[in-house]
Amino acid sequence: MAAGAIVRSSDAEGARLEDHHERARRPHRRNGLPLLNVFWTMLWFFLWVLFLMLLFRIIADVFRDDRLSGWGKAGWSIFVIVLPFLGAFVYLIARGRDMGERDLRAIQKRHEQFRAYVRETAGAPESTSTDELVKLAELRKHGDISEAEYQRAKTRVLA
Repeated sequence: MAAGAIVRSSDAEGARLEDHHERARRPHRRNGLPLLNVFWTMLWFFLWVLFLMLLFRIIADVFRDDRLSGWGKAGWSIFVIVLPFLGAFVYLIARGRDMGERDLRAIQKRHEQFRAYVRETAGAPESTSTDELVKLAELRKHGDISEAEYQRAKTRVLA
């Protein structure tokens, strides 16, 4: 009986060796992907990165919105984190238009802050037409410009 077991064992080893040799003769695909597979891999990677960027933008918008209560922020955050695909689509449908308007308001606010900073830093106050007319009147009063020059400058300022 022991001899029979040995024969079966050697038969199993022989089958394993034949299977190994047969696999060795097949062409391997480990060395490179066909061009179409590379394209699909890049496409799926791009879509995945795009979706992650969308999720981060949604979460940032949730926390940037001043009109949304704390419970609303918590609810949207949990919804987007637990069910990301459904949460992102529902958020875009429900609050997508407001999302763009909030971005526009934030950009305008930053632009105004930048302009105010530049004005403050430059130190040159904006002169209005009234200020220029007052300066022209003083120049005429002191005799620095004639009446004709005053009238020409006045029409230029008021135009």
